[in-house]
Amino acid sequence: MDVLRPALVRIGSRVYRKNLIQEQPFPQEEGEEDFCAGPGDCADDDDPCNAFVVEETERGFQSRLEVPSPLYKYIIGKKGETKKRLETETRTSISIPKPGVEGEIVITGQHRSGVISARTRIDVLLDSFRKKQPFTHFLSFALNQPAIQEKFLQFKEEVLEKCSQDHGVSSSLFQNPAKLHLTLGTLVLLNEREIRKACDLLQQCKEDFVDQITGGKPLTVEVAGVEYMNDDPAMTDVLYAKVRMKDGSDRLQVVADQLVERFVASGLMLKEWDRVKLHATVMNTLFRKDPTEEGNNAMTGKSSFKERESFNGRNILKLFENFYFGEVQLDSVRLSQRFSSDTSGYYATSGQLSL
Repeated sequence: MDVLRPALVRIGSRVYRKNLIQEQPFPQEEGEEDFCAGPGDCADDDDPCNAFVVEETERGFQSRLEVPSPLYKYIIGKKGETKKRLETETRTSISIPKPGVEGEIVITGQHRSGVISARTRIDVLLDSFRKKQPFTHFLSFALNQPAIQEKFLQFKEEVLEKCSQDHGVSSSLFQNPAKLHLTLGTLVLLNEREIRKACDLLQQCKEDFVDQITGGKPLTVEVAGVEYMNDDPAMTDVLYAKVRMKDGSDRLQVVADQLVERFVASGLMLKEWDRVKLHATVMNTLFRKDPTEEGNNAMTGKSSFKERESFNGRNILKLFENFYFGEVQLDSVRLSQRFSSDTSGYYATSGQLSL
């Protein structure tokens, strides 16, 4: 580990550095987690971390935190070992609701520093395991209007007619036309409270900046041309249609970037890119094994499968470089639910921001 560039862990608005675990010679430091909030943070019991609330009670101190029930198991650990260790090392008691019951985790202890330590360590644990959860929702613009679907099906037919002899090219690679979309970013929302928080934030974004950027009107875009994600067109995993504002402005990009920035700041979304890559996936090797795959995988190339059979996209790129899929009015940003469908065939919508 490079001591000058330690690993960083982000929790809410704070960034913690992860230090090497060392034996602590001082009794008062026994059991402290190997994370430090930085100079001046949590250095004094009278000046605790203000990232969370520690209340004084008749019996000492306590801190409450709302945790989605699917994450309880990471605090409890195998046979309760993680919870027991936390309680022993921080001299606190940690109360966790029963499995499947949504509620608050309550940390209590006689010493404020112990409660702060337990709470910080739990936050770090949850942050680490939340990042490992598969995403459940994503922000999207729907591109499944009938005219676009019709042109997409024409594109698919012509590609199979002219390029089916190229390595790896088959009908199983193509997106479901009813689910054509732009993905802005992915989220892990594990209970109804988190879904409501995301919906509320969408409406707040509308009031704060979206209406000002769009003028309160839908954005007219053109879907035209195809491009590939990886470095070698002969070994393509993702082929996407390019999307641009018809008026040549960057308003769609600005809306997308600011939405993601706001959701990242709220803790609901992880920052992965400096800018949102506006693209509509039309072919993806993930679809070959799982036609329900969607969202961020198209951008990152991540897959739950150990092997992906790439396809040779050179001829497709040459023949369909400027293929015109059509013009569309983007009238809403949707909080879309992964692995779902509504009556139109698009992803079920948990909430939306209307333009």
